[in-house]
Amino acid sequence: MSKRPLPERQPIVPPSKESGGIPEPTLQYLRLASAPPMILPHPRKILVIFDLNGTLLHRPSPTNPRLFVERPYTRTFLEYCINTFTVAIWSSTRPENMYKMLKQILRPELRDKVIAVWGRDKFGLTPEDYLQRVQCYKRLTYLWNDPDVAEAHPDYATGGRWSQLDTVLVDDSAEKSRSEPYNLLRIPEFEGDSFEPHFVLPQVHDYLNECSRQANVSAYIRQKPFALSSTYIL
Repeated sequence: MSKRPLPERQPIVPPSKESGGIPEPTLQYLRLASAPPMILPHPRKILVIFDLNGTLLHRPSPTNPRLFVERPYTRTFLEYCINTFTVAIWSSTRPENMYKMLKQILRPELRDKVIAVWGRDKFGLTPEDYLQRVQCYKRLTYLWNDPDVAEAHPDYATGGRWSQLDTVLVDDSAEKSRSEPYNLLRIPEFEGDSFEPHFVLPQVHDYLNECSRQANVSAYIRQKPFALSSTYIL
């Protein structure tokens, strides 16, 4: 007996105008990103924002959030980042599914150190777009302007705020970072290969350390975007 074919997923469509439409970087953002990079004398705290599906894990079944494959080194990598940088999670997955995934990859004591855990409800989508397969855009200003996120800045008491100078978005999609393209550390989409070559997350680890030494993260990423090395040795 032949198997019934699986239904095709609907194509991704742009968000409606009411959901913010398709963003573009501001002129001010582009000017600041065009400055020459400058190395700081010491590393500093940076804000690192992680995507989930396609970045840290692979979900072969969109309807079953408990069924996923972790990218190699995910748990040790996340523990290092949470203890070294200021970390947020931002996924286009619905919150109830996102929390189920995080529960399996983050111990409670590490989860408590993550300053923001944002799901599909944090993209400014209309109720109609929320339920549709629309393209989600991670406008970093949403995070930067959030009071709880702002208070996590190490210099908050003296006026310090997160910005393109000290933020890295780790994601497998360039389109999602359209509004702040030079704050994206783009990595190859993870499709569930437990023997993935090139030690992807260890290389991301090294690049993030370098970003923490930069006075202007967006200028550094613009000039030297993340690129995997096929000869990397762990």
